[in-house]
Amino acid sequence: MITKILAAKRAANSGGHTVIASGREPQVLVRLAQGERIGTELRAVIPVQSARQRWLASHLRVRGRVTLDDGAVKALTAGHKSLLAIGVTRVEGHFGRGDVVACVDAHGVEYGRGLINYSSTDTQRIMGLPSQKIEEVLGSMSDSELMHRDNMVFSRTD
Repeated sequence: MITKILAAKRAANSGGHTVIASGREPQVLVRLAQGERIGTELRAVIPVQSARQRWLASHLRVRGRVTLDDGAVKALTAGHKSLLAIGVTRVEGHFGRGDVVACVDAHGVEYGRGLINYSSTDTQRIMGLPSQKIEEVLGSMSDSELMHRDNMVFSRTD
């Protein structure tokens, strides 16, 4: 029973509802699918997150941090926008393209994390610049944003 409860908790943490019911009950799955109330229903209270977001949020090691100005923090919290170089004021750590990097405000409060499109060296060179200047500074531009919103998970909304 303990393993069933732990599995239900894991599902709830991902936004999934579960039902624990006896497998000895005749036609239990069919009856559940028809809406019959059998067993114990455990409902999640958090919204469903994609598997990618869960992976970003908790299963990967953060390789560095970028400090954001107030405008970038607002874009992340209010609109869940992609992170642009112009909103970065500081780079910490050594990371490469595709590493997980935390996005923090001037006080070190984390607002999100995601897969970064540029190395720490390149991020330092382009931080504070508009996207149109990236190619001029680096000699090429693989992406117009430091982190695309589809590769981010947002931890705060205030």
